[in-house]
Amino acid sequence: MTSSNDKEIKKSSQFTIMKDDPIDGHPGFSGGGVISLENMSPVIVDPNEDRVFVDMGAMHGRSEIEKRIRFLTDKSEVPNGKPYWIVWITVERNEAGPFYYGVAGSYLEVDREARRGYKILAEHVNQMDKSLKGRTVVDHMDDHSRALLGKFLREFNEDYWNNSEDELKEAFK
Repeated sequence: MTSSNDKEIKKSSQFTIMKDDPIDGHPGFSGGGVISLENMSPVIVDPNEDRVFVDMGAMHGRSEIEKRIRFLTDKSEVPNGKPYWIVWITVERNEAGPFYYGVAGSYLEVDREARRGYKILAEHVNQMDKSLKGRTVVDHMDDHSRALLGKFLREFNEDYWNNSEDELKEAFK
């Protein structure tokens, strides 16, 4: 038999992303293993519709394109899948102001009618990590998708673009 207390405990044990410094001022805890995703945003590139947009739901696998889709790791099981990219973008600040620090794209395919998709979760996690570490990893993207993303980054915030490293800008030429 479960009490109402047990139900409350089960409800409260949810995954949350740590914001700011959760252990600030606590002398006995080093905070090892805590990663802040506060400066990261997922951007969806839809080359089928020539559309690029920010979708924070992708942080938890719940973006507009991922909802109600069962993802598989075998691409052949999604023969009618349309290509998409989730691009993990990290913004940092230097003396000139905010800038695009890391940009890394992850591939996926979605077949809406069959409600099936192809995605390798480990690749998405690795690309998030690369973005957090300030790397620009877009060379594996098709030219059209990369051009859409470059245009989006320039137009989204011109100051971020101008303050960014030349290496990042070169990746979109």
